[in-house]
Amino acid sequence: MSSQIELTMLKTELEKRILILDGAMGTMVQRLKLEEKDYRGTQFAEWKTPLKGNNDLLCLTNPAHIQNIHRQYLEAGADIIETCTLNSQRVSLDDYGLGAYAREINLAAARIAREAADEFTRKTPAKPRFVAGSVGSTSKMLSMSVDVNNPASRSITFDELEQDYEEQITALIDGGVDAILIETMFDTLNVKAALYAAKRSMKLLKKEMPVMVSATIADAGGRMLAGQNVNSFLTTVSHADLLAVGLNCSFGARELKPFLKELSRISPFYTVAYPNAGFPNQFGQYDETPDEMAEKIKEYIDEGLVNIVGACCGSSPAHIAKYTGLVEGKTPRKPQKPTTDLHLAGLDDFNLTSDFRYEICDKRYETVANRKSHIAYRNSQLINIGERCNVAGSKKFLRLINEKNYEEALSIARRQAENGAQIIDINMDDAMLDAKKEMVTFINLIASEPEVARLPLMIDSSKWEVIEAALKCVQGKPIVNSISLKEGEAEFIRKARQIREYGAAVVVMAFDEKGQADTFERKTEICGRAYKILVETADFPPQDIIFDPNVLAIGTGIEEHNNYAVDFINAARWIKENLPCAKVSGGISNLSFSFRGNNEMREAMHSVFLYHAQKAGLDMGIVNPETLINYDGIDTGFRNLIEDLVLNRRPDATERLIKTQDTRHKTQDAAGADLQSVPNKQAWRNENLENRLEYALIKGVADFLEEDLAEALQKYTNPVEIIEKPLMNGMNKVGKLFGEGKMFLPQVVKTARTMKKAVAILQPVIEKSQIANRESQIKKKFLIATVKGDVHDIGKNIVSVILACNNYEVIDLGVMVPTETIVATALREKVDVVGLSGLITPSLEEMCRVAEEMEKAGLRVPILIGGATTSKLHTAVKIAPNYQGAVVYCKDASINAYIVSQLLNESKKADFIEDIRKEYAGLQAQQKEKTKLADFEDAKSGRLELF
Repeated sequence: MSSQIELTMLKTELEKRILILDGAMGTMVQRLKLEEKDYRGTQFAEWKTPLKGNNDLLCLTNPAHIQNIHRQYLEAGADIIETCTLNSQRVSLDDYGLGAYAREINLAAARIAREAADEFTRKTPAKPRFVAGSVGSTSKMLSMSVDVNNPASRSITFDELEQDYEEQITALIDGGVDAILIETMFDTLNVKAALYAAKRSMKLLKKEMPVMVSATIADAGGRMLAGQNVNSFLTTVSHADLLAVGLNCSFGARELKPFLKELSRISPFYTVAYPNAGFPNQFGQYDETPDEMAEKIKEYIDEGLVNIVGACCGSSPAHIAKYTGLVEGKTPRKPQKPTTDLHLAGLDDFNLTSDFRYEICDKRYETVANRKSHIAYRNSQLINIGERCNVAGSKKFLRLINEKNYEEALSIARRQAENGAQIIDINMDDAMLDAKKEMVTFINLIASEPEVARLPLMIDSSKWEVIEAALKCVQGKPIVNSISLKEGEAEFIRKARQIREYGAAVVVMAFDEKGQADTFERKTEICGRAYKILVETADFPPQDIIFDPNVLAIGTGIEEHNNYAVDFINAARWIKENLPCAKVSGGISNLSFSFRGNNEMREAMHSVFLYHAQKAGLDMGIVNPETLINYDGIDTGFRNLIEDLVLNRRPDATERLIKTQDTRHKTQDAAGADLQSVPNKQAWRNENLENRLEYALIKGVADFLEEDLAEALQKYTNPVEIIEKPLMNGMNKVGKLFGEGKMFLPQVVKTARTMKKAVAILQPVIEKSQIANRESQIKKKFLIATVKGDVHDIGKNIVSVILACNNYEVIDLGVMVPTETIVATALREKVDVVGLSGLITPSLEEMCRVAEEMEKAGLRVPILIGGATTSKLHTAVKIAPNYQGAVVYCKDASINAYIVSQLLNESKKADFIEDIRKEYAGLQAQQKEKTKLADFEDAKSGRLELF
């Protein structure tokens, strides 16, 4: 059998039966209890960096162990085995100083798995075995910042991550894998980088390869760590020609099922699922037995939810062996029919159906104002694209960007979302701006604004380099505005294919080599030609094509312009009737350009135009949602005059409107003023002070902090009390909501940044107050590190951000930090708290060693314990006994600020620590093995015979 099984064979097997994926690699390696020397081998015997825990390296230094694990899974019945390369990207291997060995490790891993799979295929040719090249998420996130002072920063760029993925995937293909499995993904922008890299690798090698993608759900609400839900994740990756999409890790089979069920319901791809063997117990071990797990997996199979099923953390060949009987004779799931609707995505999924209706698939975060807006737009069948984040159309936005006042600029985006925009248009094209830099900065900042980030973005620029840079920053599926035929067909096709590879929809402007289409005939000629090229040559999905047939100014006094609105409306109708699945959009404010300065007239013109255009097929319009008025709400006489102009019903329509200006001047001024200051109904402002401060923190709204804190200073004895009471109460509520799955990570980070602003406002008052002694003016130091042998730092970085926002000086030592470094730094810097982080089970043992060494060094500062495998019980039973200082378990990042504040509060810390010690003593007592006493007769028989 050849080393490369054909793609058609894998697809054929999936059509016939449910395939079994293997189980965990890490758990199996841990059971081997390997030492540092086992990881080093002879090749890395003198390596300066500790290598224990780098399982992928074993493919070079101890390949027999990895091949034996593959064989065990194959013997258990696995049809597909994964290469031991989850963390074999250059950026991940750099944590061990092994980045230069990325290709070598991936090649070796692929060949080891290939040999094992081929061995078993030869034994049973009727049951071919396949090799999937495992490509992991890395410890980096493209969608979130870890810098508290700069939410626009990123620890790695799209290009850097894509290059690392390309190197890995190219090596895996060269090594003989049958498919690429991009797995355990918590940030969909990382997935897009990997998909882009896979495409480039296949093009380089001139070899097609099936690709599968699997996401990891991070919370009970069904969202990934970077904020997307299952629907938006699927939308975002659906541009790729995928074999399968699925879910793995984080949850056990039962907890994962609701999200798998939703994915199976909507996915046009094969479905893959491999949950953990339950949740880790208090000691970081997975207790779910093969029989227990099989019982839950059986539901996946019997209900037709999967095409490929396996297991993740904590599983073993014994778990996989139970699957064989479960899949026998079962009918595999049939992928759903691909949709012809336009699907877009921010953090939430956005679906524009073919009959003009739309759905926001997750309304959990809608405000009351939003819900009213959504109902209105469902009735009017128009998608509102917010236009105010456009430097060309908003003088205020341009000024704010020029001044680098990004916080206020973001408030413009937020206000549009609150007032009903379903898509946010962003344009930075200005001669005095570095448009590329500003676009990247602003999109990255939007990721820290969940109320805006939940919406799809429209990337608006006339510069291709700006568009391409923006596409590398957007986690969801955006719209590119725009491309056209004005530079010829070759360039049009090139850009369209690039947009497709980045996973975006596109606006096509009605331009060609001759110029802008201004008549019905030219509009339809260009749109028809562009559609044919996109669908037939560029292989662009027709539902992702949005035509803009050019909204042009009317009422200019030039007769040739009088029919521009009518021509647009008729073109929209023609597109809907002749170009299947295509959508229609337009920049609405262009229509009334002749009447700039007269807001009442302009908004009335927009309302009338939208009323008629949407009935003809207009799907979406770029417009300011704050200034939209109802068609029926316009005075009938005035509306008739406007309608005469828009529909070109009278040749003197413009003159008649102008004549009304004098008589309506006062009304226009009043209306204009009203439109410029549309009231933002915020009922929460009527609440009491404490509720207002709590709301501001939970929602991350800093607009009224100065006002509310000034009031608080009059009410509370001192400024520190404000922080410790109402502000900390708000942060505690955030932690509770996060734990309940009612808030997701970007929101938590945003609340932390709001807390930082509140503390900054109070800081001058604290320093001047009589109660402020020298100690209170000095920032408390918090040392945090991922322990030796562990390279995971996402959670650690989030804790750093939150604590920095709460006015602590954070000393972040990074990942794989030796115990000696932690202790030495704690002593040298005289830190106030030490935070230990880890994700993998061996990290728990390392945390015990850190506690022991801190005890030997005579330290007594509190230790905070956090990470996915940590638990209160393990902290109490295994870590705390090694250290006389306080040891506190932190369930998630959102509660760290509260715990640290209690530990460092002179009046509260003693009681707080005592309560924890009592609780931990109770847990320790429950775990102590009771001495088994022999019965009396046995005791007598065993007595010592001295005489």
